Amino acid sequence: MTRLLALLAVLLALAPHLATPLASAAAPARFGWPLAAPHPVLRRFEPPRGPFGPGHRGVDLGGTEDEAVLAAGDGVVLYAGLVADRPVVSIVHLGGLRTTYEPVSPLVNAGERVGRGQLVGRLRPGHGGCATACLHWGVRRGEEYLDPLRLVATGGVRLLPWQDR
Repeated sequence: MTRLLALLAVLLALAPHLATPLASAAAPARFGWPLAAPHPVLRRFEPPRGPFGPGHRGVDLGGTEDEAVLAAGDGVVLYAGLVADRPVVSIVHLGGLRTTYEPVSPLVNAGERVGRGQLVGRLRPGHGGCATACLHWGVRRGEEYLDPLRLVATGGVRLLPWQDR
């Protein structure tokens, strides 16, 4: 009973702060979406089990042909050109992350600094598995592929059950 009263006292003390929106206290996001809304996820990230194993090393976002493709975050263009006959833009970000966008006709050059939300190219049709134009957006840290959706996740509040010990 004492624990319950103590918990109730803490909740009452925090009540005014719990009503305050969390977004106002949060740090500004470092990354944003590479396509304007709506940007439906047509295919999710599936990590490979090994360096050459099967998987989907990014996400496919639905878009339209010639749509603006934006830098997800501040960085430096590592590559802008063709890879295996596909137009690709790759950007290196602070912290060792590298984002990749394809198929994208580049409007930037290697070595160029870009800011979050800056136009880096135009979406082209032809990405395998997509009925319409879609953007394959990938992210890596070193040789490890990561889920790009984690860059734009909102990270809402999650309450866990009370454990009476």
